[in-house]
Amino acid sequence: MKNDLFTIPQAAKICSVCRTTMWRWVKSGKLEAFLTPGGQFKIREKDLKSFIQKRMKHLPVVEFSQGEKILIVDDDPAIQKLLNKMLSYNGYRREAASDGFEAGTKIMQFKPDLIILDLFMPGMDGFEVCKQIKESSNTSHIKILVLTGFDSKENRERIMRAGADGYLVKPVGKSVLLKNVKDLISK
Repeated sequence: MKNDLFTIPQAAKICSVCRTTMWRWVKSGKLEAFLTPGGQFKIREKDLKSFIQKRMKHLPVVEFSQGEKILIVDDDPAIQKLLNKMLSYNGYRREAASDGFEAGTKIMQFKPDLIILDLFMPGMDGFEVCKQIKESSNTSHIKILVLTGFDSKENRERIMRAGADGYLVKPVGKSVLLKNVKDLISK
């Protein structure tokens, strides 16, 4: 479900400013908002988009306009950062987890549409993470795209049997990765 109303803290995060700055913009009338009966300011998505387009042209408006959520599960911080940046610029909402156990918590809280999953991590590996996701009726609908640096016929067959929806080998080109992400989310 798409969120079309934002609180001041949510809008501040999108605009990469502090809450006080966002509150001042609202109070001064620079950014249109309305007051709820409970006394909280809410900002409509269209008003925030318009504000960003006019006054903050350096920010990608698509950051919050697309509802697709992607969970990056990889123990390498450099891979997390790279994927996070790439997905951000293409309008996806994203979270990251460093291992299978953290991924389980993030899946329940973030409710991703797609998981980009590494195979070999400390603790619970990608094979077990994939198996558990696909065996649960609450999470089996989540698409899983495996991104591994350990390509082998055995690994590919094993993860596909566990329920993965796609398989890519590191390093992967940006266009190939984004095409796979888009194709899996749209299925």
